[in-house]
Amino acid sequence: MITPHGPLKMPARSWGLWAFPLFYLGWAFLFWIPILGSEASVWSLPNVFFFLAGGASPLLAGITLAALAGGKQRLCELGWRLIDVRRISLRWLAIILLFWPAFDLFMAGAAVVLGITDRPLGIVWDVLTTPRTLAFMLLLSFVFPAVEEVGLRGYWFDELQERFGPTIASLINGGTWAIWHAPFVWFPGYYASTTFHPELWWWLPSIVLQTLLIVWVYRGTDRSILAALLFHGMMNFTGEFLGLAPEMFPFMLAGNALAAAVLILSWRRSRCGA
Repeated sequence: MITPHGPLKMPARSWGLWAFPLFYLGWAFLFWIPILGSEASVWSLPNVFFFLAGGASPLLAGITLAALAGGKQRLCELGWRLIDVRRISLRWLAIILLFWPAFDLFMAGAAVVLGITDRPLGIVWDVLTTPRTLAFMLLLSFVFPAVEEVGLRGYWFDELQERFGPTIASLINGGTWAIWHAPFVWFPGYYASTTFHPELWWWLPSIVLQTLLIVWVYRGTDRSILAALLFHGMMNFTGEFLGLAPEMFPFMLAGNALAAAVLILSWRRSRCGA
């Protein structure tokens, strides 16, 4: 257990659990409100500045509260878990790289068998062959998750899990993450260069359920932030590359729910057997 340092250590420990979502959401919406009132693309100036400034909120909240709770030692520990590759075994590396392609292909096959759609996939080769598109997708798929995972899982999930256990902690963590994502559907032009066009009724529950899967990897790799962001990034990149049909996304919610239910049962069984 890392001991807090400095005159702010007691306040940080007592209110730090709920300070994160207040900081995380408040900072983001402070900068995003002007975008929501604009008709210009989110990628145009000055909207892109507002978007990126607000999007930094999980990282800013995580490192600020980590510094208040544990000082330099806590910050160094957070940074080390972001770069320490030794926490990721070959087994977990295979899971990180292969889970989402296998999951998406399985769900595509199930959609065909069940009559959901006869064309579940439309592979977007431009993602790999067009440098500008590839750079944009790598940014969305891996750089943004790095910013998110440091605060959400690297800092806040640990605080939640200590209080509530993995299942409730994941649901609180994922629910707050979903609220943070909700404005994206109203940002002008945000998804213009992607095949993904979400609707809140299936997207927000999916985010909550996907959090449990990210937490599964995070806990299985000794709290590796690097593992969580790579797994998160592969989820984004795989879906974009495979070009999932629009009717697939509500159907994918059922697959996410099934996978999450298996995880919850395994966590409960492990706690009962402990």
